[in-house]
Amino acid sequence: QVQLVESGGGLVQAGGSLRLSCAASGRTFSINAMGWHRQAPGKQRELVAGISISGTTNYANSVKGRFTISRDNAKNTVYLQMNSLKPEDTAVYYCNLFTNGGRTYWGQGTQVTVSS
Repeated sequence: QVQLVESGGGLVQAGGSLRLSCAASGRTFSINAMGWHRQAPGKQRELVAGISISGTTNYANSVKGRFTISRDNAKNTVYLQMNSLKPEDTAVYYCNLFTNGGRTYWGQGTQVTVSS
């Protein structure tokens, strides 16, 4: 089992920045890729950014150039630096990870609200 705990969400004005963190614990030796998803009210959960064990990243088109995903494998932690935030970035943000055995784990989510 792997547990994920997110932090760093909150309320920010448009144009501002936030940094989300997600720390994994438990069977962390099996962690492979990690990522962030988000779900806005009335919408489906969508991928925001992902990062492989070797550091290869991918982003949703809507956040390219504004968000940066990174990870610290020694701390089993993934980060999402969010700059130039827009009201449409308002959502609950979830971190997730994939294990070498193909299992997926999710965090509890953290609210990000961007005011106009």
